[in-house]
Amino acid sequence: MPDDLKPYSEFALIDLLDAYASNAPVPGGGSAAALAGALGVSLLVMAASLPKSRTGAPEEAADLAEAAARLRPLRDVLVQLIDADSDAYRAVMAAMKLPKTADAEKASRTAALQSALKAATDVPLDVMRAGQQALTGAVIVARNVYRVAASDVATGIELIGSSVRSAALSIDGNLTAIRDGSYTARVSAERDQLAGDSARDAAQALEIVSGSPRSRP
Repeated sequence: MPDDLKPYSEFALIDLLDAYASNAPVPGGGSAAALAGALGVSLLVMAASLPKSRTGAPEEAADLAEAAARLRPLRDVLVQLIDADSDAYRAVMAAMKLPKTADAEKASRTAALQSALKAATDVPLDVMRAGQQALTGAVIVARNVYRVAASDVATGIELIGSSVRSAALSIDGNLTAIRDGSYTARVSAERDQLAGDSARDAAQALEIVSGSPRSRP
């Protein structure tokens, strides 16, 4: 991130929304995916940190505490990725603006652009990784959470699921422009695995909370 720009995590909420609504190239969809994931994880942490569990059993409280401890660092990762995605896209734009008159310039520009595109793909892949881990934790939270927090858990799951799916779309768009076949094959395989695992865990967690009350005082 340029030195004269503060992290998006330091923006007031309305200023952050205005940044997304502006016609500036960043922040964009990739950053929004990370933000959605961070918000969803925050809801899971909140639900897991309530003073009551599903039945009040000590083992439920222990499982929720462990889940919350694993989820908090994932939220921090996703917050960092909000800015990382914008930084990566800035690098892509900078590479596209490089001169391309002479053959040497064309080769240098192509190399810079390919490198920047890979970096811009690695970020949403990290969003997917964090989201998939969070949804694994969501299953534990759903099993043990205080029943009146069911709607909060479900909302968190939906936000994280949306984050993962949105990040996958960013990856798909970038891979079409990357010429490194081994890289695209590796990323495509991991992207598909993460998408499948995330969908499975999200569906399982939602099924667990579906019979619980849908509101929290």
